[in-house]
Amino acid sequence: MPQQPTAQVTAAEISRIAGVTRATVSNWRRRHDDFPEPSGGTESSPLYDLEAVRAWLATRGHASAANPAEELRTMLRLHGRGGSGAGGDSTELLLLVLAAARHSPGEVRAIVALSDADLASRAERDRASVADAVPDSGASPVRFSTEDAPVLRALYACVCEEGGQVTLAVLAEWELEDSAASGAYRTPEPLTDLLAELVPGTPARVLDPACGSGSLLAAAARRGTGELYGQELLPVQARRSAVSLALAAPTAEVTIRSADSLRADAFPDLLAEAVLCNPPYGIRDWGHDELAYDPRWAYGVPARAESELAWVQHALAHLTPGGYAVMLLPPATAGRASGRRVRAELVRSGALRAVVALPVGAAMPLHVGLQVWVLQRPEPGGAERKSVLFVDAAETSEDSGGATAGNRARGGGRSAALDWAEIRGRVMGAWQAFVENPDTFEGEPGLARAVGVVDLLDEVVDLTPARLVRASRAGADPAELSAEVDATRRNLVRAAKSLVRAAGYEGWGTAEGTAREWRTATASDLARGGALTLLRTVPEAARGRGDGEGSRGTDGTGADVEARPVLTGSDIASGSGPTGNAVKLGGGGSAPEIAAGDVLVRGIAGGSGPMVRVAGEEEAGALLGTQVHLFRADPARLDPWFLAGFLGADDNIAGASTGSTALNVSPGRLRVPLLPLEEQRRYGEAFRRVHELRQEAGRATRLAEETARLLAGGLTGGQLLPSGSATPGNRKDNSSH
Repeated sequence: MPQQPTAQVTAAEISRIAGVTRATVSNWRRRHDDFPEPSGGTESSPLYDLEAVRAWLATRGHASAANPAEELRTMLRLHGRGGSGAGGDSTELLLLVLAAARHSPGEVRAIVALSDADLASRAERDRASVADAVPDSGASPVRFSTEDAPVLRALYACVCEEGGQVTLAVLAEWELEDSAASGAYRTPEPLTDLLAELVPGTPARVLDPACGSGSLLAAAARRGTGELYGQELLPVQARRSAVSLALAAPTAEVTIRSADSLRADAFPDLLAEAVLCNPPYGIRDWGHDELAYDPRWAYGVPARAESELAWVQHALAHLTPGGYAVMLLPPATAGRASGRRVRAELVRSGALRAVVALPVGAAMPLHVGLQVWVLQRPEPGGAERKSVLFVDAAETSEDSGGATAGNRARGGGRSAALDWAEIRGRVMGAWQAFVENPDTFEGEPGLARAVGVVDLLDEVVDLTPARLVRASRAGADPAELSAEVDATRRNLVRAAKSLVRAAGYEGWGTAEGTAREWRTATASDLARGGALTLLRTVPEAARGRGDGEGSRGTDGTGADVEARPVLTGSDIASGSGPTGNAVKLGGGGSAPEIAAGDVLVRGIAGGSGPMVRVAGEEEAGALLGTQVHLFRADPARLDPWFLAGFLGADDNIAGASTGSTALNVSPGRLRVPLLPLEEQRRYGEAFRRVHELRQEAGRATRLAEETARLLAGGLTGGQLLPSGSATPGNRKDNSSH
């Protein structure tokens, strides 16, 4: 089949392929006359022919140092599109991901070592064995050829080393590169888990009518749901969702269809116990005119600008009586004038049970504070629902960098490292108490409040949690609020003193003349030399058949693995203790146990908050999460704090990260200076002091924000008075002057 001659790469991509820094690539361009000339781009951002670059690197003895995911990206771009094999429809490659994940690692390595002809034949057989797993996979059997072997070999290797989900993400990025579709973002896992948990009990069937890559359905599967139904407009996302769920929930019954859910419902007769959905926002061409008399609009015909309310009613129409729908929606849905009538009917009928405001940065778009709507289909003859719960979780603890909600709103592009354990605790605490007894729910000032249906049905039917929850501060007891302010302020004073002590450390000097330079080695080189051990967790669905048998339930000693905590990447970023659950690891059988002194690095770069942590006693004994890399140093050769400080450097992380929509850190490519142990310890002590400073700064910032919030709320609510103001007992009425 013809090769694609126009695959091009940037200088940054060349550095990742060769495993060198960008500065090295710049030096090559200046010093070597035979370095490939730019084949496109601009003078400031040139592009180079990928095949020419690889050929030049080969003549210089630079074997590719790219991680398996980057190697797969490179092979896909070199191979191009077209034909009937690996360059054709990405469905064929998605199916191979599923087939490869069902082999043991040893079997996959044997497949990678096959000759080109045998590899192509084996890929055809593997593809055929899982053809039924992907919607619209086609009736004609695919024919791979020897020309497809580089892509096939890279794909099998990526599944073996990086896992099926990472491989799927690479294929989805490749497919979407030439697509006009935009806004295809994965809902963060902590948020999907929260949405799934808001559904009481364990529903037998769950539908997501805008399933994307299947993350919400995967969250439902983790909670025990056995039947998963999804519909997605983009065919590539539907196929990715089908394969992803087959990997993540191998025992569940998965049905995925590709079509427009509002215009062409693929499940017209399906009634599920729960619907989970993060629908597209702000879509005006959703079918308003052609669907004007659709029977789904039981609560009123949505206005043209109210596509979100069309999705809400679509979800309700697919619920069994008493079933729950949990939806992630933009805040404008709660208050736009064009949606007032539909909102009023949702409230009046008792279909709307709760509205939760999330912090800015919880999900894309990162600059918007999204809301969670919990709905329940009314039951004929059921009890009257007299109130709606409102939870304002938008104000929550930030990462150790101390970014405030206001800063995030102004910054726009960066995702805060939110404390998901705190968010979940506040939201679920209020929701569970409300569900248990809505009529006696007392709420919590500033966080949660149950508002009567009659009180909500005014001229605007504004369902914004901040407006309704903060109104409850007006009824707070002045003495109780004053005591809370005093306690928080005392904590702030103590934190400020600790911060001053941490900032007062002066254990560093200035390099003379120029910045110090040193020889470095990659983590892979150090691991080969025995100075450290690299460990990671492989989810059960990504392990081959026969691997880890008997790993579910216990860790081999009789201990209940699923009850053990798991340290996640979000925990590292937020500075919290282990908050994950071993259920997500498929029982935790392949998850390494963290020991004090281990260095832990987040597997996904970006956002704010630390990338690295040195494990202490709090983390010891916890299991390692799937998106965390563990570096276990030989204490006779490497100091843990020295190692953590250099591994977490911004330039180091950037140089070892690949990807577009998500930056995956390749741990083996991180570099460490080669220094004597005694000097390492001096650096280690300095890095430990930096860590302490960051922690104290974050703690002081959070307490300052909380103190300011309480003071401002008390002053505006009337519970606190400025110094010198008249008290209620002797205040004079000056309203008539």
